[in-house]
Amino acid sequence: MQSLVSTQWLAEELGAADLIVLDASAHLPSAQRDAGHEFAEAHIPGARFLALKSLTNPDDPVPSAPPTRAQFDARMSALGVSPDTRVVLYDNSALRSSARAWFLLRLFGLQNIAILDGGLSKWIAEDRAVESGESHCRATEHRSTGGEGLIRMKAEMLANIDTQVEQVVDARGAARFTGEEGDFRSGVASGHIPGSRNLPFGAVLNSDGTFKNAAEIRAAFAEAGIDIDKPIATTCGSGITASVLLFALHLIGKDAALYDGSWSDWGSDPDMPVETGPAV
Repeated sequence: MQSLVSTQWLAEELGAADLIVLDASAHLPSAQRDAGHEFAEAHIPGARFLALKSLTNPDDPVPSAPPTRAQFDARMSALGVSPDTRVVLYDNSALRSSARAWFLLRLFGLQNIAILDGGLSKWIAEDRAVESGESHCRATEHRSTGGEGLIRMKAEMLANIDTQVEQVVDARGAARFTGEEGDFRSGVASGHIPGSRNLPFGAVLNSDGTFKNAAEIRAAFAEAGIDIDKPIATTCGSGITASVLLFALHLIGKDAALYDGSWSDWGSDPDMPVETGPAV
């Protein structure tokens, strides 16, 4: 299974015994949307609700930190996901949050994972079937092993300002990157990590929410001043849209790291240096 699948592919595979479809929708508080309620109103037939927003470790001081392995295994067990299951992730979110779910599932060793290109909005636009109600599934015992994906912590990002080992790419909108627009969270500074570059995540997507082709993805990073042949770490507000850039890089064969705490971690610490204005 490819990492990115089309609506047509999913329509043909839907109902296969080894395939599980997970709704990975998540929204910013300002969107005033309830992903669980929206799932109950309409979802791809047979899909299960991942509840991505709560797939975190609440005991970790880093905002929205990944779950522990035990927490992850418990969620996958409840959803009936086994290590050899084929999993297709989709969302109905302006954040393209299925990329965050892809990052987490891969981090804990799941390998047969794909994102539905264009998500639920494309599925519905094509007049494909949806169903309502809660998801129902038989629980299983999930025990994860291994995993892929690189996470950066605040101390590493701070050290990187001087060493410049990794190019830091910020997926937030330009106004938030430059500091023209303040952060929506109380107590979080405006601006960006010194030395970082700005590539709003929408630059790797088409107008219908599908991912651009390889040449266009490469061009988007180049236009932002990023050399994709050199190490990269992505960041954003809370680790969601930075995962969109990670997935785009994955599509062109490039592995990169994620600063998981992102700006909610950095900007809330008054000891961290902050730059405003465009990238230089």
